[in-house]
Amino acid sequence: MNDQAALNTNKFSTKELVLIAMFAAITAVCAWISIPIGAIAVTFQIFAVFCAVNLLGGRNGLFSILVYLLLGAVGLPVFSGFKGGIGVLAGPTGGYIIGFIFIALIYWAGTRLLGDKLPWRIALMLTGLAVCYAFGTVWFVFGYSKGENHMSFLNAMKICVFPFIPFDLGKLVLSLLITEPVKSAIKKM
Repeated sequence: MNDQAALNTNKFSTKELVLIAMFAAITAVCAWISIPIGAIAVTFQIFAVFCAVNLLGGRNGLFSILVYLLLGAVGLPVFSGFKGGIGVLAGPTGGYIIGFIFIALIYWAGTRLLGDKLPWRIALMLTGLAVCYAFGTVWFVFGYSKGENHMSFLNAMKICVFPFIPFDLGKLVLSLLITEPVKSAIKKM
């Protein structure tokens, strides 16, 4: 392959750009869907992230997440509660949103190394979710523990992760049920 051909493989097609933009918008809409469960609220951002990587692949899923984060960082109200701005990302729970990047990166690297059979994809999304949880929790502890406040990693996990695990696993299953039949239609586009 010559250098020009190698450069062309890194470019995005019009279809890819449209799908990346569409999934950035879908992630925003899913962030606005909030179901209060006691003291916590469950949103569907992670569902959109799972759908994006499963339908678009790791590379394009990653770019849809980056576009979503950029839109929020510049102030558009794309995060949960119709919030936007760098302050949301820099805040105590911003690490969980930034952690979406790890889901896509792990998915992308894993499917390149291991292939894209369904069991591998599920394992990669679960691994990415675990890394997202860990990164977000460390971020939360750091953000919450400024000043006189103190939060242990385990307490942060009890507040920010453990209540969400069953919901996030359900969103993973739901994303697979929806995206698997849609994959062939997108490939034909």
